[in-house]
Amino acid sequence: MIEEGSKSSKSMVEKRQLFMEMRAQNFDVIRLSTYRTACKLRFVQKRCNLHLVDVWNMIEAFRDNGLSTLDHNAEINVSRLETILSSIFYQLNKRLPTTHQINVEQSIGLLLNFIVATYDSEGHGKLTVFAMKAMLATMCGGKILDKLRYIFSQISDSNGVMVYAKFDQFLREVLKLPTAVFEGPSFGYTEHSVRTCFPQQKKILLNTFLDVLMADPPPQYLVWLPLMHRLANVENVFHPVECSYCRSESMMGFRYRCQQCHGYQLCQSCFWRGHASGPHSNQHQMKEHSSWKSPAKKLSHAISKSLGCMPIGEPPHPVFPEAAERPQDLAHTTSTLESPSRLDEEHRLIARYAARLAAEASNSTQRQLIAELENKNREILQEIQRLRLEHEQASQPTPEKAQQNPTLLAELRLLRHRKDELERRMSALQESRRELMVQLEGLMRLLKDEEQKQASQTGSSPHSSPSHSASCTMPMPIRSTSAGSTPTHTPQDCLAGVGDDVLDAFSQGVPRNLRNDLLVAADSITNTMSSLVKELHSVDDGLEDEEENMRNGREKVSSLKHSGKRQSTPSF
Repeated sequence: MIEEGSKSSKSMVEKRQLFMEMRAQNFDVIRLSTYRTACKLRFVQKRCNLHLVDVWNMIEAFRDNGLSTLDHNAEINVSRLETILSSIFYQLNKRLPTTHQINVEQSIGLLLNFIVATYDSEGHGKLTVFAMKAMLATMCGGKILDKLRYIFSQISDSNGVMVYAKFDQFLREVLKLPTAVFEGPSFGYTEHSVRTCFPQQKKILLNTFLDVLMADPPPQYLVWLPLMHRLANVENVFHPVECSYCRSESMMGFRYRCQQCHGYQLCQSCFWRGHASGPHSNQHQMKEHSSWKSPAKKLSHAISKSLGCMPIGEPPHPVFPEAAERPQDLAHTTSTLESPSRLDEEHRLIARYAARLAAEASNSTQRQLIAELENKNREILQEIQRLRLEHEQASQPTPEKAQQNPTLLAELRLLRHRKDELERRMSALQESRRELMVQLEGLMRLLKDEEQKQASQTGSSPHSSPSHSASCTMPMPIRSTSAGSTPTHTPQDCLAGVGDDVLDAFSQGVPRNLRNDLLVAADSITNTMSSLVKELHSVDDGLEDEEENMRNGREKVSSLKHSGKRQSTPSF
């Protein structure tokens, strides 16, 4: 029970949503009932998106939903009314660009609730076909001339003469709109409404009907209808004039100029609310302006009018032939043509429209073909990218592949460790070899100096013995590397860090055969270096063999993948 109560309260809120939004606009501050009613109905029209539906689109919707063949007094239920409104707004969205789409469900709900509240206040769940046609034709967008012509086609007989009873029915239905927006006391239906519009009992044809309803001023009961259309036309009109009351430097919409107070002008907001200042009074006659003309244009207009270059009074509508107008439900727009030139123009418009439709069809076919090619190209690029990634993954060793063969990974790690260790030993031996070569060069220079000294002593004292000469010359100092410096190092100091064989040779009183010892040391170093190089080469060969095995394995896996892919992937 609580859930049902919440649903019914929600339904009531949805039904009253439009009226609550209208009350929030505070239209009741407008002091003139005509402007107040027109503003309220214009708000309903725009809020329900009816201003976007032309009267001819509305007539087409009536025909498509089978309303043209129904009697005006036939009744339709709310569900069928909702279907008709759905077709109207869904067709509207098809005509609008994608950036200006409307909320169809919201528009249907708001308009359906407004129609039911206006024409089914007692809750019968039904309304007449004529009531629905009159309401939608009056509240939709389009020119007022086209609306009145359609309404006349619905209330006239086969001879093109208005039927008073049908016009009375039209007034009864259309005047429910001001009542729905709480303006019934000013524009409610009475039995004298028809006589007020057409005071004399005479034959009313189309031109007479249009003269009366489009006159200035129009009939009192329908004065809000042309004003609603004028509101729609001046919503974005700009007047570069300052308002004499609110001091706004620009006006939007209507502009009102006092006929008694010179230069006194009001914006529509101040005039509608009855604001006045200075000597101006609300009782003064005001002229309504829906456009702005510069002083130069006003002067030109006055001169042309005084010289008779332009007609003094323009007719409010074109004059139509006196022949009976066919009902426009079926004929649509064909009955609106009044001359052969207009007929030719209509044919040209139809031909141009057909050509545009053909061009759009051709363009749509091309766009579809381009879209298909783009999709196919996108698929090919994705396949190429996938194959490239697979190739890169197959050509590069990854941890996953290494985990598949842990033995091979351990052997590779061991070989790399062995190679690094041998490279370190090789670098250490090379450094030792460089140091030893430096020491050997110093010893060779020492031996050469000793031989020269022995030769010089032998030549000066031929009776001295070689051993004595050698023993006497051993304490001679070695020359320093810097010229002119005093020698301070002995041969034993220069032998620091030399091998044991060389050190033993100089430690004894009689030197050994140093040349042989040096050659033996050089051969030993060379043999050690050769053995290390061979061992390093063997490790490199092992690494190359292992890498070659891994490369062969990867190539086999890649060939297997590509062969399987060629079997599963179709050719492009």
